Amino acid sequence: MSNDKPGRLRRIWNVLRRPSAKYSLLALTATGFVAGIVFWGGFHTGLEATNTLEFCTSCHEMRDTVYQEYKETVHYKNRTGVRAICSDCHVPREWGPKMVRKAQAAFEIWGKITGDVDTPEKFEAKRMELATHEWARMKASGSRECLNCHNFDAMSAENQKKSNYKRHMEAKTDGKVCIDCHKGIAHHLPKEYRDPDEE
Repeated sequence: MSNDKPGRLRRIWNVLRRPSAKYSLLALTATGFVAGIVFWGGFHTGLEATNTLEFCTSCHEMRDTVYQEYKETVHYKNRTGVRAICSDCHVPREWGPKMVRKAQAAFEIWGKITGDVDTPEKFEAKRMELATHEWARMKASGSRECLNCHNFDAMSAENQKKSNYKRHMEAKTDGKVCIDCHKGIAHHLPKEYRDPDEE
Protein backbone atom coordinates (compact mmCIF):
# COMPACT_ATOMS: atom_id res chain seq x y z
CA MET A 1 0.00 0.00 0.00
CA SER A 2 1.66 3.19 -1.17
CA ASN A 3 1.49 6.42 0.76
CA ASP A 4 -0.07 8.82 -1.74
CA LYS A 5 -0.90 11.54 0.81
CA PRO A 6 0.68 14.42 -1.20
CA GLY A 7 -1.19 13.27 -4.31
CA ARG A 8 -4.51 13.10 -2.46
CA LEU A 9 -4.01 16.55 -0.96
CA ARG A 10 -3.14 17.94 -4.41
CA ARG A 11 -6.36 16.45 -5.87
CA ILE A 12 -8.47 17.90 -3.03
CA TRP A 13 -6.84 21.31 -3.50
CA ASN A 14 -7.51 21.17 -7.24
CA VAL A 15 -11.21 20.41 -6.62
CA LEU A 16 -11.45 23.32 -4.19
CA ARG A 17 -9.89 25.84 -6.55
CA ARG A 18 -11.14 24.47 -9.88
CA PRO A 19 -13.95 26.64 -11.18
CA SER A 20 -17.38 25.07 -11.27
CA ALA A 21 -20.01 26.53 -13.55
CA LYS A 22 -19.24 30.00 -12.09
CA TYR A 23 -17.26 29.83 -8.87
CA SER A 24 -14.79 27.58 -7.11
CA LEU A 25 -15.76 25.93 -3.86
CA LEU A 26 -12.91 27.80 -2.22
CA ALA A 27 -14.29 31.18 -3.41
CA LEU A 28 -17.78 30.28 -2.16
CA THR A 29 -16.39 29.18 1.20
CA ALA A 30 -14.33 32.35 1.57
CA THR A 31 -17.31 34.51 0.60
CA GLY A 32 -19.50 32.70 3.13
CA PHE A 33 -16.86 33.12 5.81
CA VAL A 34 -16.52 36.87 5.17
CA ALA A 35 -20.32 37.28 5.04
CA GLY A 36 -20.57 35.44 8.36
CA ILE A 37 -18.02 37.75 9.97
CA VAL A 38 -19.81 40.84 8.63
CA PHE A 39 -23.20 39.51 9.83
CA TRP A 40 -21.86 38.62 13.29
CA GLY A 41 -20.11 41.99 13.61
CA GLY A 42 -23.28 43.86 12.65
CA PHE A 43 -25.42 41.70 14.95
CA HIS A 44 -23.04 42.18 17.89
CA THR A 45 -22.78 45.94 17.27
CA GLY A 46 -26.57 46.25 17.18
CA LEU A 47 -26.91 44.16 20.32
CA GLU A 48 -24.43 46.31 22.22
CA ALA A 49 -26.00 49.55 20.93
CA THR A 50 -29.30 48.50 22.55
CA ASN A 51 -27.50 48.11 25.91
CA THR A 52 -26.50 51.76 26.25
CA LEU A 53 -28.06 54.29 28.59
CA GLU A 54 -28.68 56.56 25.61
CA PHE A 55 -30.72 53.87 23.85
CA CYS A 56 -32.71 52.96 26.95
CA THR A 57 -33.65 56.58 27.59
CA SER A 58 -34.28 57.51 23.96
CA CYS A 59 -38.05 57.21 24.32
CA HIS A 60 -39.92 59.63 26.54
CA GLU A 61 -41.71 56.75 28.32
CA MET A 62 -38.42 55.81 29.98
CA ARG A 63 -36.72 59.22 29.96
CA ASP A 64 -39.61 60.97 31.74
CA THR A 65 -40.37 58.27 34.33
CA VAL A 66 -37.95 55.62 35.56
CA TYR A 67 -34.83 57.40 34.31
CA GLN A 68 -35.64 60.45 36.46
CA GLU A 69 -36.12 58.18 39.49
CA TYR A 70 -32.90 56.29 38.81
CA LYS A 71 -30.89 59.56 38.70
CA GLU A 72 -31.77 60.09 42.37
CA THR A 73 -30.35 56.73 43.49
CA VAL A 74 -26.99 55.40 44.58
CA HIS A 75 -26.81 53.37 41.37
CA TYR A 76 -26.51 56.65 39.43
CA LYS A 77 -24.45 58.87 41.72
CA ASN A 78 -22.37 57.76 44.70
CA ARG A 79 -19.15 58.39 46.59
CA THR A 80 -17.10 55.92 44.52
CA GLY A 81 -18.27 57.07 41.08
CA VAL A 82 -19.35 53.57 40.02
CA ARG A 83 -22.53 53.75 37.93
CA ALA A 84 -24.88 50.93 37.00
CA ILE A 85 -26.87 51.63 33.85
CA CYS A 86 -30.17 50.07 32.73
CA SER A 87 -28.59 47.07 31.00
CA ASP A 88 -26.45 46.25 34.06
CA CYS A 89 -29.63 45.46 35.99
CA HIS A 90 -32.03 44.40 33.25
CA VAL A 91 -29.92 42.48 30.69
CA PRO A 92 -27.96 39.31 31.53
CA ARG A 93 -24.29 39.20 30.51
CA GLU A 94 -24.31 35.53 29.49
CA TRP A 95 -25.14 35.03 25.80
CA GLY A 96 -28.09 32.59 26.10
CA PRO A 97 -30.00 34.47 28.83
CA LYS A 98 -29.15 37.76 27.05
CA MET A 99 -30.79 36.52 23.83
CA VAL A 100 -33.90 35.42 25.74
CA ARG A 101 -34.11 38.82 27.46
CA LYS A 102 -33.62 40.70 24.17
CA ALA A 103 -36.47 38.67 22.61
CA GLN A 104 -38.71 39.55 25.57
CA ALA A 105 -37.75 43.20 25.26
CA ALA A 106 -38.70 43.17 21.59
CA PHE A 107 -42.24 42.24 22.64
CA GLU A 108 -42.22 44.97 25.31
CA ILE A 109 -41.86 47.53 22.52
CA TRP A 110 -45.50 46.68 21.76
CA GLY A 111 -46.44 48.95 24.68
CA LYS A 112 -44.72 51.83 22.91
CA ILE A 113 -46.23 51.04 19.50
CA THR A 114 -49.77 50.73 20.84
CA GLY A 115 -49.49 53.72 23.18
CA ASP A 116 -50.07 51.48 26.21
CA VAL A 117 -47.55 53.43 28.33
CA ASP A 118 -47.04 56.60 26.29
CA THR A 119 -47.88 59.06 29.07
CA PRO A 120 -46.70 59.27 32.68
CA GLU A 121 -50.29 58.60 33.79
CA LYS A 122 -50.55 55.42 31.70
CA PHE A 123 -47.14 54.33 32.94
CA GLU A 124 -48.19 54.82 36.57
CA ALA A 125 -51.37 52.84 35.93
CA LYS A 126 -49.24 49.89 34.72
CA ARG A 127 -46.30 50.34 37.11
CA MET A 128 -47.35 47.51 39.45
CA GLU A 129 -47.81 45.07 36.56
CA LEU A 130 -44.48 46.05 34.98
CA ALA A 131 -42.62 45.90 38.30
CA THR A 132 -44.14 42.53 39.19
CA HIS A 133 -42.92 41.05 35.89
CA GLU A 134 -39.42 42.42 36.46
CA TRP A 135 -39.28 41.24 40.09
CA ALA A 136 -40.37 37.75 39.02
CA ARG A 137 -37.68 37.69 36.32
CA MET A 138 -35.02 38.78 38.82
CA LYS A 139 -36.20 36.26 41.41
CA ALA A 140 -36.18 33.43 38.84
CA SER A 141 -32.58 34.23 37.90
CA GLY A 142 -31.44 34.41 41.53
CA SER A 143 -30.86 38.17 41.13
CA ARG A 144 -28.10 37.26 38.64
CA GLU A 145 -27.59 40.82 37.39
CA CYS A 146 -27.30 42.19 40.96
CA LEU A 147 -24.61 39.60 41.66
CA ASN A 148 -22.47 40.93 38.82
CA CYS A 149 -21.58 43.76 41.21
CA HIS A 150 -22.78 42.65 44.65
CA ASN A 151 -21.81 39.46 46.44
CA PHE A 152 -22.60 38.27 49.97
CA ASP A 153 -19.07 36.86 50.33
CA ALA A 154 -17.47 40.19 49.42
CA MET A 155 -19.50 42.19 51.97
CA SER A 156 -17.41 43.70 54.72
CA ALA A 157 -18.65 43.62 58.30
CA GLU A 158 -16.45 46.65 59.02
CA ASN A 159 -17.81 48.77 56.17
CA GLN A 160 -21.52 48.02 56.61
CA LYS A 161 -23.78 49.00 59.46
CA LYS A 162 -23.94 46.05 61.84
CA SER A 163 -27.69 45.65 61.36
CA ASN A 164 -27.36 45.65 57.57
CA TYR A 165 -24.50 43.15 57.62
CA LYS A 166 -26.49 40.88 59.95
CA ARG A 167 -29.53 41.02 57.65
CA HIS A 168 -27.37 40.25 54.61
CA MET A 169 -25.80 37.24 56.31
CA GLU A 170 -29.24 36.01 57.43
CA ALA A 171 -30.51 36.42 53.86
CA LYS A 172 -27.55 34.40 52.58
CA THR A 173 -28.23 31.64 55.12
CA ASP A 174 -31.96 31.65 54.27
CA GLY A 175 -31.25 31.40 50.54
CA LYS A 176 -32.75 34.78 49.77
CA VAL A 177 -31.70 36.79 46.72
CA CYS A 178 -31.29 40.54 46.35
CA ILE A 179 -34.75 41.24 44.94
CA ASP A 180 -36.41 39.58 47.95
CA CYS A 181 -35.50 42.62 50.05
CA HIS A 182 -34.45 45.33 47.61
CA LYS A 183 -37.52 46.14 45.55
CA GLY A 184 -37.64 49.84 44.72
CA ILE A 185 -33.86 50.25 44.96
CA ALA A 186 -33.52 52.12 41.66
CA HIS A 187 -37.14 53.06 40.88
CA HIS A 188 -40.16 54.14 42.90
CA LEU A 189 -42.29 51.36 44.26
CA PRO A 190 -45.79 51.14 42.78
CA LYS A 191 -48.38 52.81 44.99
CA GLU A 192 -50.23 49.45 45.25
CA TYR A 193 -47.16 47.65 46.59
CA ARG A 194 -47.36 46.30 50.13
CA ASP A 195 -44.26 44.82 51.78
CA PRO A 196 -45.20 41.31 52.94
CA ASP A 197 -42.81 41.62 55.93
CA GLU A 198 -44.71 44.65 57.21
CA GLU A 199 -48.18 43.09 57.06
